[in-house]
Order: sequence, then C-alpha cells, then structure tokens
Amino acid sequence: MSDLSSEEETEDTESEETETEDTEDTERNSAGERHGRGKAQLPNGDTYDGEYEHSLRNGQGTYRFKNGAYYIGQYLQNKKHGHGVFFYPDGSKYEGSWVNDQRHGYGEYTYANGDTYAGEWFNHNRHGQGTYVYKDTGSKYVGGWVNGIQEGEAELIHLNHRFRGKFLNGNPVGRGKYVFDIGCEQHGEYIQSAEDKEEEEEEESSLLAAPKWKATEITKLTLWTPSVKKAPSPSEASPAAAAAAGEAVEETGGAVDGEETMPTNAGLFCWTAGNSVL
Repeated sequence: MSDLSSEEETEDTESEETETEDTEDTERNSAGERHGRGKAQLPNGDTYDGEYEHSLRNGQGTYRFKNGAYYIGQYLQNKKHGHGVFFYPDGSKYEGSWVNDQRHGYGEYTYANGDTYAGEWFNHNRHGQGTYVYKDTGSKYVGGWVNGIQEGEAELIHLNHRFRGKFLNGNPVGRGKYVFDIGCEQHGEYIQSAEDKEEEEEEESSLLAAPKWKATEITKLTLWTPSVKKAPSPSEASPAAAAAAGEAVEETGGAVDGEETMPTNAGLFCWTAGNSVL
C-alpha cells in the first residue's frame, strides 16, 4: 500500500512570497490591490492564474509549481480551500475537499503505482471510512482509517475470498472470519505468538510483529453487518483507544437453525483453502 511518501516529499503548499510580476490584464481595485481576475509569477518561479480578493488568492484559480505539480480549484485567503484537484510530479492525483491547504473531508487519491483510495480525510491523512484498492492484485480494503493507517472494523476483499474483522496499526487483530466464494466461512482469531512478543521486547521494537491466524471452526455463510463508528480525531486517539480497537469481535458462529448441514467435502475444502491463503 502506498504510504504517501512520494507525495509528501513534494512541495504542495503555495509560496507566501509576494507576487511581483503581473500581466497587463490583472484587475485591481481603487487601492491598487489585485482584485478580480489576474495572472502573476512568484520570485521562486511558481505561477498563478485565477481570482484575487485584496491581493490574496481567493476563489477559483490554477497554481503551477516550478517542479511540474499544479493545483486547479478553490482558494480562500491564499490557501487551498473547497474543492480542488492536485496533480503531483510523480503522476499521482488527489481530487476532493481541501481545508486550510490540507486534504480534509471526502476525496479520491490515485497513487503513482495505480492504487486508489476513496474516502474520508483529516488534516492530510486518510482518516474515517474509506476504500483502498490495490492495482496489482485487485484486492480491496473497505473500512476504518486512523491517521493514515488501517484501523477499526473492515473487510479485506480478495479474488475468491474475503476477511471480515478488525484492524489495528494496519494489521488484522482479534476474532474474525474468512468468507470463501464456495459457500463457507472459516472462523478464528489473529493472535501474536509468545515468541513474537519476546523477540519484540528484546529488540525494543516500536512496531508490532504481524499477528498469526488461528482457525477454530467452519460454518455455512452467515450475514455480516459492520457496526461503523466515527473514527476519533488524531487528538482523541489514545493508547487506551488503540487497545480497545484490538479487542475481539464477537462472532456467533454456528449454522442457522433449520438450514441443512454444509457438505463434508465443502467444509474440508474451506478449511484447506483457508490455511493455504493465510
């Protein structure tokens, strides 16, 4: 998954330097300020073509950076604010809502590697509910995000199976289930082994080792409805909240009364298939 590193290295904040070179058709008010439609070039080589209000970029405009990046959209007092599209030099693109020069609200990002994200943003980060599609595999993550990282209830959809459960720090945690297209489910739990915990303590690593899947039972397909909760703001996110996010999701398991039992061969295939993809 793209970590936004290429885009974050790109300067996507407009220069605050005074715009010195105007075209003859730049509109001004009685005080001599840029006011209305105008074009200007900044000392650093960036250019702006759009609307002004009291010499500040305000309204619709196009800002081109000297590195090849450019933004087409709305401004408020020299800041990207409202709806806009930002094209990055590496070929990636963001289209959506901006607040005070930050991606904030709903937006869609197409990354340089072809991956896409469509969903909520908060202060430049993926935050809230969103869908991330991996171009190379076609897999899709649908669920919660906190500060740019997969967290909360979600569904990870692959070609012929999917995982439903909770995520924390980008990894599945606690109870969940794998649903296979052949018509069965493998229930279980993602746990961190004692060996992984010991190694982590010895190395004093800040990153948790990837948890391992432990299957418990096979059932027929059951309905699943995620309880979507509003993601906490970065300021509200706390160690306690993170710990709570890792608690197990209670699963009912078992077949529905009155339904015929799943064929033995289907159950065996589901168990085998489940182990083979994990």
